[in-house]
Amino acid sequence: MNYVAPWWLPGGNLQTIWPALYARRVAGEPPRYRRERWDTPDGDFIDVDFLVSETFDKAPADSTSPLPAAARPGQPLLVLFHGLEGSSRSHYAEAFADWCARQGLAFAVPHFRGCSGELNHAPRAYHSGDFEEIDWILRRLRARHTTEGGGPLLAVGVSLGGNALMRWAGEMGRAARDVADAVASVSSPIDLAAGGHAIGRGFNRLVYTRMFLKSMKPKALAKLAQHPGLFDRDAMLAARDLYEFDNLFTAPLHGFRNTEDYWARASAKPHLPRIRIPALVVNARNDPFVPAWSLPRRNEVGSHVTLWQPAHGGHVGFAQGRAPGHVQAIPDAVGSWLLGNVPSPRQ
Repeated sequence: MNYVAPWWLPGGNLQTIWPALYARRVAGEPPRYRRERWDTPDGDFIDVDFLVSETFDKAPADSTSPLPAAARPGQPLLVLFHGLEGSSRSHYAEAFADWCARQGLAFAVPHFRGCSGELNHAPRAYHSGDFEEIDWILRRLRARHTTEGGGPLLAVGVSLGGNALMRWAGEMGRAARDVADAVASVSSPIDLAAGGHAIGRGFNRLVYTRMFLKSMKPKALAKLAQHPGLFDRDAMLAARDLYEFDNLFTAPLHGFRNTEDYWARASAKPHLPRIRIPALVVNARNDPFVPAWSLPRRNEVGSHVTLWQPAHGGHVGFAQGRAPGHVQAIPDAVGSWLLGNVPSPRQ
């Protein structure tokens, strides 16, 4: 990927913030979704948003029908796993939806628990290494897509979602071939300790950490109201960074001893050599959240993994064009790579 930031957008922080807030996401109208609620095996639920095709699905925009339009014969499906506190309305999700609409792909955004606008039921949320949840979601989508006569299943994970997706691909090894044809991660902190410490310092702590905690702490406190005694309320109110939040909430709720244990066991980087399907790992070297020194080198990944590490782009930024710019660079490049790396014939 030969991405170069526009002259008017210098530096990793500006390349992160501007695209999320001001750059154009789509060529026309925002994407229309149809939501489907799935009951999980542990008695909880997740919400999955499916892109409504103007050509093949005439359901109203506010439809709550449980069934999205069936796939056209051979139609690829792109599944996007969002980042920390993201959703189908995140700037990158809408940009990928727009790309899929233009390219004729089906598109789905499964929301991690608690990220679809409604608090989930169980005494758990989501985390960066949640590969079991990824596996359940992808297998369910694969089964239905195949039944409908659809074509390849492709998956992209952004930031947290990308780490979880690559963690899944490494964990599954050759078995991943039965589920997905190709996968990609974008701006993912695949070394969670490096990313976690980076976001807790300086400007990152003042801006990004504060932004994330503004939504994460109220959700955690609502979870405590659901399940009294789940964690120390006063300690949560006093938490000032993601390290403390993960120590109180994310780690213990998902079976980790503490933040260090969570970051070590959930990181995808050590598992990249075990991936056995086409996988693309995209990271800008000026990403404020992901130190360049922590990125994998060619000798640290397997032969199925492709690394793109442009000098610019920020965190899930990659804006292009005249101000205010647009964010189609990543969907165009990553989507084309995924389509071009589908094994043929499917093994």
